[in-house]
Amino acid sequence: MNLKARVAESFSETTQQLVAAALDFASKWLGGRTRYDGTPLLNHSLAVAEIVITEIGLGRNSTLASILHDVVRIAYKELSEEEFSTLVDRISSDFGKEVAGITLGLNNISTLKVKTSKEQASNFRELIVAYSEDPRVILIKLADRLEVMRSLAIFPKEKHRKKAWESMNLYAQIAHKLGLYNIKSELEDIALKYLEPQDYAHIHQKLSESEAERLAFIARFLEPITERLDKLGVRYHIKSRTKSIFSIWNKMRKQQVPFEGVYDIFALRIIIDCEKEEEKRLCWTVYSVVSDCYRPNPERMRDWISIPKSNGYESLHTTVSAGDGRWVEIQIRTERMDAVAERGIAAHWRYKGVNQGAQTSEMWLSRLRELLEEKGGSIAERFDAKPATKELFVFTPNGDIRKLPEGATILDFAFDIHTNLGATCSGGRVNGRAVSIREPLRNGDIVEIMTQKNQTPKADWLNVVVTAKARSRIKAYLREEQLKNARIGREELERKIKNWKVEATIDEAVAYLCKYFKLKTGTELYALIATQKIEIGSLKEILNHWLSGAADEERRQAAAEQEAEKLRAAERKEAAPARSDALVIDEGINRIEYKLAKCCNPIKGDEVFGFITVGTGITIHRTDCPNARRLRENFPYRVIEARWRESVDGAFRVTIAIVAKSEPGIANQITEIVSRELHLNIRTMTLNSRGDGTALGTISVEVPSVGVVDTLIHSICRIKGVQRAYRV
Repeated sequence: MNLKARVAESFSETTQQLVAAALDFASKWLGGRTRYDGTPLLNHSLAVAEIVITEIGLGRNSTLASILHDVVRIAYKELSEEEFSTLVDRISSDFGKEVAGITLGLNNISTLKVKTSKEQASNFRELIVAYSEDPRVILIKLADRLEVMRSLAIFPKEKHRKKAWESMNLYAQIAHKLGLYNIKSELEDIALKYLEPQDYAHIHQKLSESEAERLAFIARFLEPITERLDKLGVRYHIKSRTKSIFSIWNKMRKQQVPFEGVYDIFALRIIIDCEKEEEKRLCWTVYSVVSDCYRPNPERMRDWISIPKSNGYESLHTTVSAGDGRWVEIQIRTERMDAVAERGIAAHWRYKGVNQGAQTSEMWLSRLRELLEEKGGSIAERFDAKPATKELFVFTPNGDIRKLPEGATILDFAFDIHTNLGATCSGGRVNGRAVSIREPLRNGDIVEIMTQKNQTPKADWLNVVVTAKARSRIKAYLREEQLKNARIGREELERKIKNWKVEATIDEAVAYLCKYFKLKTGTELYALIATQKIEIGSLKEILNHWLSGAADEERRQAAAEQEAEKLRAAERKEAAPARSDALVIDEGINRIEYKLAKCCNPIKGDEVFGFITVGTGITIHRTDCPNARRLRENFPYRVIEARWRESVDGAFRVTIAIVAKSEPGIANQITEIVSRELHLNIRTMTLNSRGDGTALGTISVEVPSVGVVDTLIHSICRIKGVQRAYRV
């Protein structure tokens, strides 16, 4: 049946006239343009429109947008901005604003440059959703992709694998979330045909050879069950459906079994028609009938009726022996339970909750699926059009996608790529346009970072960035600079006081100078000296005036302040617990200089001690550091106690050693757990085969405290194939 016949069957006379006008418009605009096999390009648009009507069930505006979407896509590439705007206005005028909006949304998705990377797939799926402000956009895009896959043979061979990968990892997953299972399965099967042609052909042949025998077997198998159920007067019906080729292939691969080793080549569902109060009793009654007829495998019994899954799924699953080594899986549920499962609520994806009143993209897709099943009114009228994800997705120039929070700037993007890139960022280019570091980003922007060698982070950068990563890196740099300036300033002041032969200790001089310049700490004074904001030569006159007696009162106040501070320190020491004389490690670097040892990388929560190093202050080591024993034995007079302040926060680097089986994809699983589930930042990772079937490597991760390390190691050890993980 061609498109005009479908339209005549489904729509009113008015809509038929609009469709005819859209066909005429598209035909004139696309006239002479062909597909790879020489057929008119318009054929693609017509096929997409037919899928939209018959297989998804959308209405007039979606049909019109499907017919016109290639017109807008090609016009966007070939026309000037003014000419393109005029074309869109014409479509809006002739066919409606909604139709024009849908075609623009489809064009936005078409311009995305997808990199075939599993690590990027989740971000791309969310970006596609974020671009679909009108929910119909994503549905028509699925129809568009389905038509492309059905026609993939006409495309050049170099496009086959890329389009197949996108269909399997991006579009099929979206269809699955929406509950469009037929589209999902077809996309996956066609994709598998091109990605794994030998495996596909093997399974297809096995299914064809066994089809007649399988149908006969199902009829024989069900006979005693249906006879017993009919006698009991149970109202029911049975569904039987062969698994998709992709599903069979996936199970063979995961379980490492041949075709004959897959238990559930077909699925049998016994669906009971009853009142809700009778559900549990009748489900168990049917289970009893099945287990009386055939011997069940107790290890494959699943009771999701007594305790439903967290996503609401309810069903009884049992696998029974049908003799001759054959096993059959049977699912027992009621009409209500089946309806819940069929709506997609029981899909394998977990839906996130509502975050600050905004729906995540997964909740948005789930809601869209429910709306598709409702009757009456247009989808757009029944739907809050824009999915407020509070996230945006932008691209690097080479096509990598990065996910950032709403409000993120050029500077956030630079730090998200790499700390050094952020630290030297001087601006950027967004879609080819030069912008400052403060430029906010939008979905789909292509961002290039500009740097300067002499650029360094500034304190006001903290007002520019919104991501925790960028803020922590800027603060770390500022702390490091403050430490360096404090050291340089103090050394210079000490040297000058000695040369000037000032008759006062450095501490007395600093106390007076801080009071003179109205500074709170000596560190502030040192920093001003180091950055030449206070001229060092001017201090000689100030100190001589003080010591000459002309400023005796100021000197007495400075001395009194110093003595008072010593007294307060002594009182704190007496009042504090036994360990109060230990160095307290926090962000108070204004009071004392310290750094974390690179040999053992201590993090908050580790038992630590301080070691006084010549010229560089105090270095913090773990008590189980490889160098700890040597330092304590050879330099006991330079060892001091240290402890962490409870309130200290920041990012500490920890290195985990990993021993795992040398299997493809093990590294991806590890990074997925660390980045996606634990939301930790990976700095470096290596994993090298040792030639004996195992691989040895390390992963360096930023953590807030030692408590997270145990969770990190436990999560890595749960990955199939990981034999051992431990901190180094």
